[in-house]
Amino acid sequence: MTKMTKKQMVYGANDTPPLPILLLAGAQHVLTLFGATTLVPLICGAAMKMTPAQMAQFIGCVYLSMGIATLMQTHPRLGTGLPIVQGSSFSFIPPIMTLIGLYGAGGPEYVLQHLAGGLIVGGLLLASLGYSGLIGRIRKFITPVVIGPTIMAIGFSLAPTAVDNASKNWPISLIVVLLIFLFSLVLKNKLLNIFAILSSVVLAYLICVLATQLGWVGEGHPIYVSFENVAQASTWRTELFIPWGMPKFSLPAISAMLAGFFAVMIESIGDYHSCSYASGLPDPDSGTISRGIGAEGLACALSGCLGSVATTSYTENIGLINLTGVASRNVVRVGAVLLIGMGLLGKLGALAATMPTPVIGGAYIALFGSIGALGIQVLMRADMSSQRNVLIVGFSFLMALGLPGWVEQEGVRELFVGSRNVVLSSLGGMLWAILKTPMAVAGLCATLCDSLTPGTDEERGLSRSVPEA
Repeated sequence: MTKMTKKQMVYGANDTPPLPILLLAGAQHVLTLFGATTLVPLICGAAMKMTPAQMAQFIGCVYLSMGIATLMQTHPRLGTGLPIVQGSSFSFIPPIMTLIGLYGAGGPEYVLQHLAGGLIVGGLLLASLGYSGLIGRIRKFITPVVIGPTIMAIGFSLAPTAVDNASKNWPISLIVVLLIFLFSLVLKNKLLNIFAILSSVVLAYLICVLATQLGWVGEGHPIYVSFENVAQASTWRTELFIPWGMPKFSLPAISAMLAGFFAVMIESIGDYHSCSYASGLPDPDSGTISRGIGAEGLACALSGCLGSVATTSYTENIGLINLTGVASRNVVRVGAVLLIGMGLLGKLGALAATMPTPVIGGAYIALFGSIGALGIQVLMRADMSSQRNVLIVGFSFLMALGLPGWVEQEGVRELFVGSRNVVLSSLGGMLWAILKTPMAVAGLCATLCDSLTPGTDEERGLSRSVPEA
C-alpha cells in the first residue's frame, strides 16, 4: 500500500500567523459559523414567539456561550486541542421543539428554563463519559470505514440547507461560490487563498448593502440590508448568568435532550477525525476523543447556565481549514474571542445578524460540499477495492440520506412516541431523534456493519499509514 502524504498547510495547528492574518483569519471563522449559529436561536426563538428584545438577548447568549466553548475545546488539556470551532447544534432543534410543545404555554422564558435543566443534566453526563475515558475506548470501532460515510453524511445531508439559503437569491449566492473558486483555486496568491471565504462573503455583502442604499431592492427582498436593529440594540448586555430564570429539571425535557446529545457525540467524533485530517495531524487518539467529548458536555452544561442552546463541533469551519490551509488553533481562539465580544456587545451581534441569507447560502454550497469530500478522502485509507467495504459504505450512506426522511413522517413518528407509558414514550422519543439525524444513522450503521462483518485490519484501514504531525 502506498503511504499517504502529509497534507500541506499554510499554517499548522501550532503556528501563530502574523497579527493581521491572525485577526482576519479569526474573523473569517466567525463569518463562516455565525449564519448557522444565529439561525438556531432564530428558528427556536420564532417557535417560542419571542419578542424582538428577547430574540436579541437569546442570540447574544448563544454567541457568548459558543465563544467560551471554543476556547475550552481548543485547550489541549481541557479539550481536544484541535482548531475546531464550537457552534449551536441543529441536532438539538427537534428536542427543543418538543419542549416548546410541552411547555410553550408558559412563555419563552418557561421553555428556556426547562431547556437549561436538560442541558445541565445531559451536559454533565456527557462530560462524565468523556473525562472518565469511557468514550475514548470505543476508538477501536471508529475506523475509516465508519468515519468516511459519517463525514459524508454530515456534509452532503446539509445540501438542502445550503440550497434553501442560496435559493432566496441565486445571483448573489452564485457570486459567492464563483468568488470562492476564484480566490481559493484560480488566483495563485497566498493571502487571497487564505481569505477566500472572508473576501467572497464581504464582497457579496457589500454588493447587498450597495443595492439597498441605491434603492435597487426594497424591504423584504432577500438581499435587503437593514441597520434598524443595530441602532435599536443596546451597547452592552448585562444579564449574562441564568438570564431566563432558575433552570427547571423535568424527565421529559431531560429525555428529549439526551437524544440530541447522543447524535452530536457521534457527529463530533467524526469531526475530530475530519479536523485532524484537514489540519495535517495524526488521527485523534482515545485521550483526545475523551477530552473533546468531555469539553463538549461541560460546555453544554455551561450553556444552560448562560441561557443558550447546546454546543457542538462545527463542520463548516473544518471545511474552511481544508480550503484555506490555515489550521492554527490560535486563529480559532481569536474567532472565539470575537464571538464572546459579539455576545457582550449587543450592537456588534446585531450587525453580524444583518448578513443576508443568500450570502451565507453561497458560502454553505462551497463549504458543505468540501466537508462531504473530506469523507471520501478518509475512505482512501481503507481498501475501497474490497466488496466488503463498498457494501458497508454504500448501505450506511444510503440509510443516512433516506431513513431520516421516513422517520420524520407523522405516522411513523407516532410509532416511537405514541406509547401512553411515559418512560417508553421518552425512550421512543430519544430513538426517534437519533434516527432522524443523518450523521447518527451513518455512524451507527457503519459501526455495526464494520464491527460484525469479518475483515482484515488492512481492509478496514487500521494498518494504513496516516499523516504524521
